[in-house]
Amino acid sequence: MRKLKLSIILLMTVGYSLSVVAGNADRAGEAGASHMLINPWTQSVGWGGANTASVTGLEAMSLNIAGLAFTRKTEILVNHKRYMVGSGIGINSFGLSQKIGETGVLGISIMSMDFGDIDITQVDLPEGGIGTFSPKITNLDIGYAKAFSNSIYGGISVKIISESIANASSRGFAFDAGVRYVTGDNDQIKFGIALKNVGPTMKASGDGLSFTEENDNAGFDIASTQDHRAASYQLPSLLNIGASYDFYISPTIDSTSKEISANHMVTLAANFTSNSFTKDQYRIGLEYSFRNMFKLRGGYVLEQNTWFDSEKRTSAYTGPAFGGSFVAPLGKKGTTFGVHYAYQMTESFSGTHSIGIRLDL
Repeated sequence: MRKLKLSIILLMTVGYSLSVVAGNADRAGEAGASHMLINPWTQSVGWGGANTASVTGLEAMSLNIAGLAFTRKTEILVNHKRYMVGSGIGINSFGLSQKIGETGVLGISIMSMDFGDIDITQVDLPEGGIGTFSPKITNLDIGYAKAFSNSIYGGISVKIISESIANASSRGFAFDAGVRYVTGDNDQIKFGIALKNVGPTMKASGDGLSFTEENDNAGFDIASTQDHRAASYQLPSLLNIGASYDFYISPTIDSTSKEISANHMVTLAANFTSNSFTKDQYRIGLEYSFRNMFKLRGGYVLEQNTWFDSEKRTSAYTGPAFGGSFVAPLGKKGTTFGVHYAYQMTESFSGTHSIGIRLDL
């Protein structure tokens, strides 16, 4: 009965979400805070973002918060991204998750974008030479996920968004929510649904929106300070719907725990992303794992109505992505140290490199 109620709630949520965030070409380019669409981590980038249904741990906070519930005990994740090599943009991310009680997990992550120093220019000084400024963008994400049963997992998170330059800034917040359903004789079938970046509009404010106006009134110079009206902008909300299947090659079953294991495992994943302000996307991904120590993965992103025609794409990514991981056991059972790498091809610049370090305690 409990599973039935949760399933009904899930179906109602999906129906409402589809009506709210369904793609609309007429709204393209209207949203702000597009950095919220950047995946700050590494493993899921190598999938091309197709692993909404199978992602686990801290990386789940970027795709489907429900996957955070699969944190074993404590997880620490550090990541650096060279974003669109040649643009001079770097992205640093840090995350920590901790299991609370028998079924709950609390996670926190922060992403910071580094744009370097940019010359200050004016109308009469278009070449600069009067100093520099550095834009700052930071996303703080706090989430909680829980296992409701052996097959149903859910989670919710809140994001605090900060954008600023020297004399203007914008602040806001948004919510994510996700559900995962696991089934099959060996839990090899997974379905996931996640609603992301839902929140109120944001608006810039600060001294940068002010200017001084001088008027000559009856022979007297009168100076007054005026403020430009800043338009508010919406957040780039989206809906992820994904599925995955694990193929065990030459599996063995533990006679005591009845758990299945295999030296070789292949996972196939697919995902549909319904974007509010850009074209909808279809993602496919594949991962090969050897003893959960060596992993190779790849993915491809297709845009609606553009498919394999790169000239019609409206996003910076051309489609292919790939990556790999090396995970080494440390001391106690279940404690591991992993190094992960991913590369995602882009239409302009020289692609995006991601490298991350993950510690499971």
